[in-house]
Amino acid sequence: MLDSLGGAADNGAMIAWWEGLLLVGAGGALGGLARFWLSQWIDNRTGGGRFPWGTLAVNASGALLIGLALGWASGPAWTSWLWLLLVVGVLGSFTTVSSFSLQVVGVAEQDGLRPALVYVLLTLGGGLALVSIGHALGRLAGGAA
Repeated sequence: MLDSLGGAADNGAMIAWWEGLLLVGAGGALGGLARFWLSQWIDNRTGGGRFPWGTLAVNASGALLIGLALGWASGPAWTSWLWLLLVVGVLGSFTTVSSFSLQVVGVAEQDGLRPALVYVLLTLGGGLALVSIGHALGRLAGGAA
């Protein structure tokens, strides 16, 4: 079970809000840089075609890593600060797909498969619909044709 900060509930004392903010921010900076570097590196080696191989690799590897972290989260090595830095910060910034996947697993474990499936469908369907709406509004506002 995870606590309100995203760490394992039984892994020691809570840390201060500002400490959590700094840990997530530092991890987020590292994760964002790693995402940019890895996706560019892969895209440059796959010919930079229309298919986003770099993004696919980042999302797949991030999902695997966050799954590993979740599997080990109950171990003594996963204190709240380590969870915030590596999972919420680094991996959350590296790929939002990993955060989304982690939340789906959490909903499925706590509330069952049906609410998890609803969350998946609302997130993906809603996200695609809202990107389309935003794109159309941007074009109407004088953006690229």
